[in-house]
Amino acid sequence: MKQMQRGFTLIELVMVIVILGVLAAVALPKFVDLKGDAVSAATQGVAGALSSAAAINYAARSISTSKGAAVTDCSNMSSSNIIQGGLPTGYTITAGAVAAGASVSCTLTNAGPPSTTASFTAIGIL
Repeated sequence: MKQMQRGFTLIELVMVIVILGVLAAVALPKFVDLKGDAVSAATQGVAGALSSAAAINYAARSISTSKGAAVTDCSNMSSSNIIQGGLPTGYTITAGAVAAGASVSCTLTNAGPPSTTASFTAIGIL
């Protein structure tokens, strides 16, 4: 009578486990520092939101002084009148004067960990 094979041998199972172990050891370091990348991306996102908010605030304030907020300093950008809900916790903006009608690059810092910085453009308006 002919016997049919009904499964994997022990050697085949061990080889599959060894191959999976090697692949995991090679791939694991790529995923270890994801927190740093995530914090950096979040800081870049908040900086982009501040740049966009500055442009929208400038446009609204140009139409009517009753709309938007006056921006004479980079730190004014953290106002809830400019960015809805205000600046998220853990972020600070380096103070810097902005002349009316001028654009200036401001620095946004996320305390982290790890601490990250990004720059955004503020547009001054009275």
